[in-house]
Amino acid sequence: MLRRELLAIAALSVLPSVASAQDSVKIGLILPMTGQQASTGKQIDAAVKLYLAQKGTTVAGKKIEVILKDDTSVPDVTKRLAQELVVNDKVAVLAGFGITPSAMATAPIATQAKVPEVVMAAGTSSITEASPFVVRTSFTLAQSSVPMAEWAARNGIKKVITLVSDYGPGIDAEKSFSDKFKADGGTIVENLRIPMRSPDFAPVLQKAADAKPDALFVFVPSGTGAQFVKQFIERGLDKSGVKLIATGDVTDDDQLNGMGDAVVGVINAHNYSAAHDSAANKAYVEAFKKANGGLRPNFMSVGGWDGMELIYGALKKTNGDTNGEKLVAAMKGMAWESPRGPISIDPDTRDIVQNIYIRKVEKKDGELYNVEFATIPNVKDPVKAAKK
Repeated sequence: MLRRELLAIAALSVLPSVASAQDSVKIGLILPMTGQQASTGKQIDAAVKLYLAQKGTTVAGKKIEVILKDDTSVPDVTKRLAQELVVNDKVAVLAGFGITPSAMATAPIATQAKVPEVVMAAGTSSITEASPFVVRTSFTLAQSSVPMAEWAARNGIKKVITLVSDYGPGIDAEKSFSDKFKADGGTIVENLRIPMRSPDFAPVLQKAADAKPDALFVFVPSGTGAQFVKQFIERGLDKSGVKLIATGDVTDDDQLNGMGDAVVGVINAHNYSAAHDSAANKAYVEAFKKANGGLRPNFMSVGGWDGMELIYGALKKTNGDTNGEKLVAAMKGMAWESPRGPISIDPDTRDIVQNIYIRKVEKKDGELYNVEFATIPNVKDPVKAAKK
């Protein structure tokens, strides 16, 4: 069955003139609209809809049609949906991908069909190496973890326990933070991992409390931060003297106000805050809230917004030609001003280059925000940089 499907997909790749001649360009948007990562799907879908509303649904003379599919963050479902979108719907671009296993499951299909796979969420470094047709507009975990390690080492933190979700991005976060922190003279007391699905933080938090490190460095995926913070407080770690430092996934704007004042003062590193001080972001936040009943945009939303900017920009450069190889070539090296700040696509790795901000959770006008106080400009993926 799989062989027949892949042969059918491969057959599409020899018909670029048919796709190029179409008056519409179909984008298959695969997101977790239900399940544990539903907040990721909700944010990206909202950003895509806002982009279409603001920028229009025609580019380079072609009508844009977005086909949304819910994969519930199950990679086998993602793969099936991607196959159906390519074979049956004849999409020109696959986009979305809330978690790494889903993005990885789609990569062979992108390669066989020669269809660009625009990753708007998933953050494991190796995703862009899985297919020459993968281009990313989200982030990698190492982009945030290395600056967080640098900040910790410079600010009197000597001993750290890392706590991460046990899958690709978590392992990237653990390794990149640990390697940099140790290189800067710090000590990693222990590396702790928890299951991504149905996580119970209590046992590992108790371990951390007993070990009494200077800080606990944490990565959990978007949508899980509130659960982690609740158990962090229940275990009394907020009053134990153990500092909480994290990637910005933990203090996700989508959930931050529900975490309570216990997270005030948490230092974290990430690529986007709703409080980012730029005209582009202020306009983005205002429009996003207005279109979504007051919902605050998070870092996943800008991955979706910029994914659409990438697709539109590539179509303009190809004059509407949807040949996959031409689209990916057009995407390489693209640069623009995002709500998060200046970003570009590395022409060698097809990965995003962006500012990373060190932030502190503060209360402003009765709401909690990640307030930026330091900027590390133009950060490439450190994992790929280390391989060169």
